[in-house]
Amino acid sequence: MRRHGRKSRLDDAPQYDLDAAFAEFADRFGVADDGPVSDGPPFGDRWTTWDQSQPLQRGPKPYPDWVITDLGAVDTELGILKTGKEADVFLIERAVPDTDRAVLLAAKRYRDSKHRMFHRDAGYLEGRKVRESRVNRAIAKRTSFGMEAIAGTWAAAEFDALCRMWRDGMAVPYPVQIVGTELLMEFIGEPDGAAAPRLAQLRPAGDELRDLWQQLRDGLLVLARDGYAHGDLSAYNLLVHDGRLVFIDVPQIVEVIGHPRGQELLTRDVRNVGNWFTARGLPAAAVEALAADVVADAGLVG
Repeated sequence: MRRHGRKSRLDDAPQYDLDAAFAEFADRFGVADDGPVSDGPPFGDRWTTWDQSQPLQRGPKPYPDWVITDLGAVDTELGILKTGKEADVFLIERAVPDTDRAVLLAAKRYRDSKHRMFHRDAGYLEGRKVRESRVNRAIAKRTSFGMEAIAGTWAAAEFDALCRMWRDGMAVPYPVQIVGTELLMEFIGEPDGAAAPRLAQLRPAGDELRDLWQQLRDGLLVLARDGYAHGDLSAYNLLVHDGRLVFIDVPQIVEVIGHPRGQELLTRDVRNVGNWFTARGLPAAAVEALAADVVADAGLVG
């Protein structure tokens, strides 16, 4: 320890200007000072988030060939596809630098508790619990922590539903991964980023109308046999791409056997979208027949 009033040999040592010394070194040896080194990607907005998801937070195997799992991939945000009360959907390009490998993804981001309004959660969260009782209490009381938990619940519920529906052969976007409250999934649309139109935007007639109705019927019967209802089905959350009807927006999917309103939700789905079809020429009897069939196939009668 240095004693007060006594000089150390270090006090007499020459003091160097490190910045000036480095500048002289750089000038002598041709070293460029490019400022601080960045650990960000060479382009885009972020490195891929693939490694941030656990195995069960990634889509069903085998992964489709177009899914990019390279940890050196880069995500670039290209714009917003849809705004909603609970979540917004963005268009993302995931690409591997110095290659021609790239894919468009839809990133659905559930909003934080200050910027969202869960207008649907009361009925659909009924019977949906998480493991920790304190979290269930917070959700029930709608505390700030509870609202964050609800966002996670919705995101996880949608990811799980998409995985289940994909495995069952239903036409849904392939769920690539989930990271927190962001769900990355297959983009349904054109290579230039133009999203597929919603059913509500189309005016099908004749054979096209009947074909779309048959696809809807097939999908709802698969879902019912698995014991689920979409819960919020309409012509606005069905996409049509190259003649294929695709189900989207499924965070509120419910198990109909254990839900007190299970049968009502099943038939409401059918009639909501069925009214759109009947307005364009589908016989009303076809809608009521499907409503009866989904209830029967879900095991709610007899």
